[in-house]
Amino acid sequence: MSRINSTLNTSSKDFKDNLKSYGALSEELQSKLQTARSPETTKDLERLASRNKKTTFERVSLLVDPGTDILELNPFAGADMYEGLPPGSGIYTCIGTVGGQTSMIVANNPSVKGGTYFPTTIKKHLRAQEIALENHLPCFYLVDSGGAFLPLQAEVFPDRYHFGRIFYHQAQMSSRGIPQISVVLGSCTAGGAYVPAMSEQTVMVKGNGTIFLGGPPLVKAATGEEISAEALGGAEVHTKISGVSDYMAETEEEALTIARRAARSFGHKTTQYLAPDRSPTAPAYDPQELYGIVGADIKRSFSALEVLARLLDESRFDEFKPDYATTIKCGFGHIEGFLVGVVINDGILFSESALKATHFIELCNERGVPLIFMHNIAGFMVGKDAEHGGIAKHGAKMVTAVATSWVPKLSLIIGGSFGAGNYAMCGRAYEPRFLFSWPNSRISVMGGQQAANVLATVRSDKETPESEFKAQIVKKYETEGSPYYASARLWDDGIIDPLMTRHTLALALGACRVEPENKGRFGVFRM
Repeated sequence: MSRINSTLNTSSKDFKDNLKSYGALSEELQSKLQTARSPETTKDLERLASRNKKTTFERVSLLVDPGTDILELNPFAGADMYEGLPPGSGIYTCIGTVGGQTSMIVANNPSVKGGTYFPTTIKKHLRAQEIALENHLPCFYLVDSGGAFLPLQAEVFPDRYHFGRIFYHQAQMSSRGIPQISVVLGSCTAGGAYVPAMSEQTVMVKGNGTIFLGGPPLVKAATGEEISAEALGGAEVHTKISGVSDYMAETEEEALTIARRAARSFGHKTTQYLAPDRSPTAPAYDPQELYGIVGADIKRSFSALEVLARLLDESRFDEFKPDYATTIKCGFGHIEGFLVGVVINDGILFSESALKATHFIELCNERGVPLIFMHNIAGFMVGKDAEHGGIAKHGAKMVTAVATSWVPKLSLIIGGSFGAGNYAMCGRAYEPRFLFSWPNSRISVMGGQQAANVLATVRSDKETPESEFKAQIVKKYETEGSPYYASARLWDDGIIDPLMTRHTLALALGACRVEPENKGRFGVFRM
């Protein structure tokens, strides 16, 4: 593979302005990540200590094998959506190594509304299970939850992708031979009791862990019986009498050690995961320069090759059709030793761009090479010439290829991701294995100014001055296009700093199952 020849001028005013503006975005991201990872107040920490409990992040750190990395998922779920609910929605999900096995970890945070489930908590839990199902990852549930958040019961209980779907997924995982281990570290109430009951093995902490379909207040109301939580469903009850739990531990540390030990008995790993085909090597150019290339202003264009030069091993890129349809770049490279096919936007999508990308996606599928889509796209070309040239049918070819591709697909939004361009570049609706965003990114059906112009021509409200009307639309699109707005609603799997991109993608690639269950054919391309 040839090395990309960077022509970046790091002394230019544009570069320096971008570097400064992106530095501010990075600082904001790090501050928000710290809040999401550790939402406990001083009072919360005192309460946990008084009950010999660890924080949720400490629990996860004790579970994973020492010295191994964690791929955190959806840290901003629910941010600014519900009163009193901090980013993360009261649940921590990540991929980590447990007992030598790459595993999914789902951990409740009892300090956030008692670990109860809000709509975004459920969505985040289900997303973790979907990843585990698709990639055949063992699951570890660190349970400490009061169950569904009752004031929002209509939004969390009855629908297809509400609370009950958690247990449906557990049953599906069990039927496919995916191991599941529960560690009950606190309350496990009502429907939540099925999490440990449907796991292959369950560990409970004596004195803190409880499992029951109806807690003491409900039991008294229903039967008149007065009983303590421990006597109703404590660790001794379930390990010695009911058999719901398999192990009893004196401390959280002991319980988590038992869980990690259980992972070592999963047996020979038959599932095949992506693996590096060469030793990782650093890019030839400094990744820190990504800040100066991209900048915070979404309206500024930047070179796709300059980005790749700071993401790919040794900055080497075997470009496909380099002289054809140059508004999209396709080619092969390595990320921390993983061979990948890259599709990255370098301008608007024309018919030729869609045909080139479709051809390349077919190549990657034929050769079993995972695909990484890097979004910076305003959309497909419009106008008479484009329509007469068949932009709709050619765009449909690319969308079809993306939708029916069977190699692992990962998406990264590095700039704008607008309109049908989001679909063609494997947006959330096209089920990439993982989707991450950079803090400068934007996602919406179109840009705010374009939307304002369109809506101004068809509006029925003529009383509001046009300039004011447009300003309202632009403001709305700016708010709803923010990466934090998107991440709160789980339109991605997390916002990452550009400097963490290589490592994040490598961790995600290493968790991808090689042989998907739906491997098939592409279908019909309109010619």
